[in-house]
Amino acid sequence: MAGPGSMSGSHRAPAGQGAARMLPKPQGGKAATMVLFENILLLVLVAILVLQFSRRLVVPYPAVLATAGVAVAALPSAPEIAIDPQLALALFIAPALLDSAFDMPPRDIRRFWMPLVALAVVAVVLTTAAVAWAGVAWAGLPLAAAVALGALVAPPDAAAAAAMLGRLALPRSTVTVLKAESLFNDAASLLLFTAALEVVMAPEQSLSAVLLRLAPAAPGGILLGIGLGWIHIRLSARLAGTLGGTLFEFVATFGTWIIAERLHLSAILAVVAFGMTVAQLIPGRRSAGDRVHSYSVWEVAVFVLNVLAFFLIGLQAREIARRMPPERFWETLGVALGVLAVVILVRVAWVLLYNRAINSTARLRALSGAPSLRQGVVVSWCGMRGLVTLAAALALPADFPQRDLILMSALVVVLGTLVLQGLTLRPLIRWLGFAPDESFGREITQARTALIDAALAGLEGERDEAAEELRGEYRAAREVAAAGRHPRAVRRIDALRREGIAAKRRRLAELRNAGTIGEDVFQALEQELDWAELAASPPGRFEIVEG
Repeated sequence: MAGPGSMSGSHRAPAGQGAARMLPKPQGGKAATMVLFENILLLVLVAILVLQFSRRLVVPYPAVLATAGVAVAALPSAPEIAIDPQLALALFIAPALLDSAFDMPPRDIRRFWMPLVALAVVAVVLTTAAVAWAGVAWAGLPLAAAVALGALVAPPDAAAAAAMLGRLALPRSTVTVLKAESLFNDAASLLLFTAALEVVMAPEQSLSAVLLRLAPAAPGGILLGIGLGWIHIRLSARLAGTLGGTLFEFVATFGTWIIAERLHLSAILAVVAFGMTVAQLIPGRRSAGDRVHSYSVWEVAVFVLNVLAFFLIGLQAREIARRMPPERFWETLGVALGVLAVVILVRVAWVLLYNRAINSTARLRALSGAPSLRQGVVVSWCGMRGLVTLAAALALPADFPQRDLILMSALVVVLGTLVLQGLTLRPLIRWLGFAPDESFGREITQARTALIDAALAGLEGERDEAAEELRGEYRAAREVAAAGRHPRAVRRIDALRREGIAAKRRRLAELRNAGTIGEDVFQALEQELDWAELAASPPGRFEIVEG
């Protein structure tokens, strides 16, 4: 075993499960790969349709994807798929981690280190221990296998609620802590998961000895990620403005994961450190076009991988249900529901205990800034499990003790938390009645006016007609920005620009349809109009959301 998040070393895939096995068995003479493609395409189509309801109801989209994945996997035409354990972890987790790490600055980690330790380390350990006890007591699992089950279901995927939380009246600090938690609890849980796998495969080792040996993997992974981030920044400058530059981001991300595994380091923390390093240092070295293109590609890639992960776990559940006798199936389902209850109760109990302890300490020391009880309630209920649990479950070797029970428990926990907590989170937040957090609006207003002031200062010494005209635009924009509004949303000149661009688009289409201009000219002018419309529009006008 190479380290947290790794499935290399002594844990090879069983015979018949080679590194390239992500193919279904042929069905009715039809090519196996075509069957797989058809079902994935169907699932993507279903996801697109049902996400329209998710967006309108403000429901976390993973909850909808989970249901759709299981439904499509239950169709008679759905194939049987075997996926290599190493591939499952790297393929599904690495891109999602990088996407989240880009939005998390190191200063927020330093600022909220105490709640992060409580959530990303202590809560994971407590949940793993409680579920392991339940696995031994209720299902007779070997201790190491029970710990593997606990580690699988321990890390909440707080990113599953991030999109919805941003639209609701919550303190920014709460949302930041939840997003940061989802970065680091994965590393803690996969460290325990890796150690448990090693003990199962080599019973002569003790769990404590394996954990002690794997402990250096965490700091080593962080240092590796930082170093590779610096290298990436240097190399990516040579690929600016090319499609190869975006492809190189994927190569660098997966490469960081693979190198960490080969060096017996934490692949999770290596990718997180890599992403945070690049996010902090690359903005000033990257063009606007590269940035817009890169963000769009990454959002689509992460979304499609989410769809595929839920489909694969649904297929696993279908196969388990098929080969189990009915009485055994219901017994397994009962254990899985018990694990779901343990997972939810442990998080609620620990978060509320921590919240009250911090508040009591703050009162005794006359400190301010302690999280309120309402914040604690919301954080305790944001325990939805997601991609990491699914990917780690898929990474279990085929001969792992009671693998079917563990897979079923993982699926029930993911579906149960996404549906139960995901659907009730919004009503809970409304019922708690948080006061609006206006700090984001204040900060963006201050920053926006500061940027305009910087632009005005850059015109010092310029006295020609063009400079005076631009000064007038900047001063008018500053007045609007100081009032807390986006200049391009209210300025009449920008509205007229957008109307003019719409007229240009209509005329451009007429010229194309009449054959007056060639397709290459049409595309070049269309791109010019696209950038002009972006420049004349407020940011929210072209925001891309899930679904």
